[in-house]
Amino acid sequence: MAKLIVIPARLASQRLPRKLLLDETGWPLIRHVHERCLQVQDVDRVIVATDGEPLQTVVEEFGGEAVITAEDLPTGTDRVAAACQTLGLSGDDLVINVQGDEPQLDPEHVQMLIELLENHPDCGVATLAVSRSGRDSEADFRNPNRVKVITDGTGRALAFTRSAVPETADGEVPEQGWLQHIGIYGFRNEALQRFCHLPRGVLEQQERLEQLRLLEAGCEIRVGTVESAAAGIDTEQDYRRFVEKIRRMKQDPGGEGQTGMSPAANPGQKGTDENS
Repeated sequence: MAKLIVIPARLASQRLPRKLLLDETGWPLIRHVHERCLQVQDVDRVIVATDGEPLQTVVEEFGGEAVITAEDLPTGTDRVAAACQTLGLSGDDLVINVQGDEPQLDPEHVQMLIELLENHPDCGVATLAVSRSGRDSEADFRNPNRVKVITDGTGRALAFTRSAVPETADGEVPEQGWLQHIGIYGFRNEALQRFCHLPRGVLEQQERLEQLRLLEAGCEIRVGTVESAAAGIDTEQDYRRFVEKIRRMKQDPGGEGQTGMSPAANPGQKGTDENS
C-alpha cells in the first residue's frame, strides 16, 4: 500500500491569479507547500498535479515531481484523481489531497489523516475539523463560509453544512462546542476514483459542498479533530501577511519557526474545491 501526497495546482485562481508562482519570499508559493509535505513521515511520494507546463517547469526546477493533468478539470479533487490514474495507483493506496495554497500546513495534520485511514480499513475518506467553543466563536458559527461538520460518537461524519447547526439562541454557540471543517482530505484511491464518477447529489447542490456527494452515496468519512489550523492564501492580503511572517522568521531564527501555527481563521472555506 503506497502513501502519497498529491497537491492539485492550477494558475487560473480567481481571487489571486497565478498565486502559486508568487515568490517574494525567495521561493514560489507552491514550493513552500511542497516543502511542508516533505516533512510528513512515512510518505512514499509528494506529487504536484498541475494544469500545464508552466507549473510543471517550476516544480521540477526545485526538484519536485509533477504530473500534468487536463486544464479544464472542474475541481482539485478531479485533478488529484486524474494524476493518480496517470500514476497507475492501486485501489487501496492512500492519497492525501493538500491544497496548493496552504504554505503553513501542519505536517502532523497529514499524518493524522493517514492514521485515520490505516486504523479504519473500511473507511474510504478522512478529513479534519477544528474544535471551536465559547461565545467568541459565535460569529464564525453563524457564518455560512465556515463549514460545520457533525459527527457521531465514533468520529464518523453525519453531515456537513453551512448553517448554524445545532440551532442555538442568538449570541450563543452549542454548549458542547462545534466542529469547523478544514478542507484537507485523505482518500483510498478506490474511493477517490469513485467520487469523480458520482452524480452531484441534492444536498451537495443545496449546500454547495462536494463532500456531501460522498455521504449521499453512502461513503464513510472519518473526521479527526485538531486544536488549530493555519489559514491558506486566498487574497493579496493573505500573501502579504505570509511574506512578512517569513521575513520575521529569517531575521529571528529563534522565533516561532516553520512549525508555528495560528488559530483557525478560514479552514473549511474551500471544501473539496481546488485552490481558488
